[in-house]
Amino acid sequence: MTAKEEFTSIYQQYIQRPGAQRLLDYLNSDASDFFTAPCSTRFHGSHEGGLVEHSVNVYHCLKDYLTRPRTKELYRMDFSEETIALVSLLHDICKLNFYKTDYRNAKNAQGVWEKVPYYTIDDTLPYGHGEKSVYIISSYMRLTREEAFAIRYHMGFSGIEDKNSIGKAFEMFPLAFALSVADMEATYYLEGAE
Repeated sequence: MTAKEEFTSIYQQYIQRPGAQRLLDYLNSDASDFFTAPCSTRFHGSHEGGLVEHSVNVYHCLKDYLTRPRTKELYRMDFSEETIALVSLLHDICKLNFYKTDYRNAKNAQGVWEKVPYYTIDDTLPYGHGEKSVYIISSYMRLTREEAFAIRYHMGFSGIEDKNSIGKAFEMFPLAFALSVADMEATYYLEGAE
């Protein structure tokens, strides 16, 4: 099963709220590059399809994290299958139509200069990272406050936000912390730098 097929299967199985199908239709349309986009310019998932692969990886990491007895019993983290699928699969939707392919000169193995492709950023909606994902999703379907904060703060302390705000969001919305952990696990342990 490809990452796109797995994403679509999980999405259709669990995300059922009004507007969900319209968003999936958009992701599959010619107006979106979600399923072919990289996840970064030169770090994790910096290849065609890297964004959808990362999204599926985060889903599996979040599911695994939330099955720990400690998260359920001690931390009281108990979220619906729909919430888990939604926040993990769509946390980086802000990266759709964000990367473009450009070319630069580089020497090949024989020492001859040639044009090679690389990814560059073309941000046509400069609205931040997590907040842009919340904005895009909210155009199609309603998010709970917990979901919105989880997506908004999924970068955790590696983002450029005010550190006090991140800590407060993690205290108030445990899903934000869990999603951040899942995102870091997928990024650093499953994907790593290319």
